Order: sequence, then structure tokens, then C-alpha cells
Amino acid sequence: MAYARNKGSYDGVYYVVISTAALTVAALCGIFIFLAVVGLRAFSEIPFHSFLFGLEWNPTSYDTATWGTGVLFFGTVIVSAIALVVTVPLGFSMAVYLSEIATRNVREVLKPLIEMIASIPSVVLGLLGLLFIAPLIGRLFGLSNGLNAFTAGFLVAIAALPTIASICEDALSSVSNRYRDASYALGASKWVTIKRIVVPAAASGILAAVLLGFGRIIGETMIVLMVAGNSVAIPHSIFDPVRPITANIAIEMKEVVTGGLHYEALFAVGLLLFVYTFAINVIADIFIKNRLKI
Repeated sequence: MAYARNKGSYDGVYYVVISTAALTVAALCGIFIFLAVVGLRAFSEIPFHSFLFGLEWNPTSYDTATWGTGVLFFGTVIVSAIALVVTVPLGFSMAVYLSEIATRNVREVLKPLIEMIASIPSVVLGLLGLLFIAPLIGRLFGLSNGLNAFTAGFLVAIAALPTIASICEDALSSVSNRYRDASYALGASKWVTIKRIVVPAAASGILAAVLLGFGRIIGETMIVLMVAGNSVAIPHSIFDPVRPITANIAIEMKEVVTGGLHYEALFAVGLLLFVYTFAINVIADIFIKNRLKI
């Protein structure tokens, strides 16, 4: 009788979990369908090739409107590249320290502190960047202002740091201690063991952390909206202002006529961003599954 009661409670939990998962998938499909239904209408008037590869975005031109998202994509790429260059080495170093060097007491204090960075709202980081970081970068590099790709990339790197550091630490910690013990038994030092044994064994998990962090970076809106400068032009250096895809949607959506071509084009841009981030997360999921097979 007790077993039957427990079995019934387990079935209830099972159905709750399944229902939640089904609702999540349904919501994801609904978002995609909504973006596709509205966004794909734009291609009845906008050539797909020009939309995807064009380097000029000027939908409000009085002469001839241009719809090239290449310049927006380039802004997204340069901000994301700067963020990855900053956050990957820093996050990986933190993960190695927490997993392989820090004592248990230190790890129990530092890891929650690092993960708490994720709880800072993006608008707060953007405000701090606007008031303090951008002026500082402007003075350091002799710029007229610090609202540029470098500032945006640096602040987005801070936002993505907890994701990369935490998942990298989990990947390193999941490596069996038998590998470490075997390495020490053969006379290897701690650093050689970390470099030659632990890191290669956790490589797929580390790469998954980088990909998930990249997904967090490419989807950031408020930070880049506030500090990237929002210039719709190809930058010639990392200190030039840029307008990433997310910032462009946030800036222009409030100004368009519902149902108009500009409105549909912004939904097409959103669909493009959705496809990018979905592909990144799928790739990351594949690497996570490979790590679990170690």
C-alpha cells in the first residue's frame, strides 16, 4: 500500500515535469512561428540576399530605403568578439582556481559570489558603464567619448562571466579523481596534471560553457543599447561606435507603424537573431551531452 502511494506521488511529479517541458517547447515554437509569420512577409518586398548581406541599414530614407543587416551583424560580431576575448580567459582562470586550487571553504564563498554577478540587471551594468566606464575609457584612450564597441564588449563580458566560469568549473570538477591520482602517481606536478589531464578531459564541457556564454553575449540588449554608441556604420576600429542587432530592434520598434514594411523587417531581424541563438544553444547542448559521456 505504501509502495502504491509512493508510486502515485512519483507519477504526479512525472506528469508535472512533462507538462512543464511541453509548455516550454510549445512557447519556443510559438515564438518562432510568430516571428516567422510576421517577419517573412518582409521578403515580399525586400530581396533576401540584400537583407542578409547588405551593408547599409536605412529604412527611413526619403529616396530609397535600404535593409542590409550585414552592418548590424558586423556590430554584433565585433562586440561579441571583444566580450569573448575578455571573459573566456578570465572565466576559465576562475574555474581552474575554484576547481583545482582553492580550498573547499574558499570555493564555497567565491563560487556563489561569482554566480551572483548574473543577478545584476543588465540596465544597472549599462548605467554603470554609461556613467563611469565609458568616461574612463574615453580618457585612457584619448577619445571624444567612450560609447563604442570596446566599452560594450567589456561590459557584456562582465554579464557573461558567471555563465562561463560556473559551467567551466562544473566541467572541471566532473573529471574523475582517478585521472588526477594516476597523473600524480606517475610523478606529474599539479600544474602538469591540470594542463595535460584535467583540461583535455573536460574540453567538451569547457567549449559548451563558451558557447552558452556566447549565446548570452549575442542576445544582450540593454548594455549595448546604452554604451555601444548606436552608429549604423561599419567600424574601422574597436573604439568606433556600433549598433548590434538587439540594440537596433530596441531603438526602432517603438517608432514603426504596426503592420508596415519597417515593422515586418524588424521582425525578420528578430527571426534572424532567434535562429543564430538557437543554433548556438543546440551546438552547446551537443557538447554538454558529449561531456556527460566521459
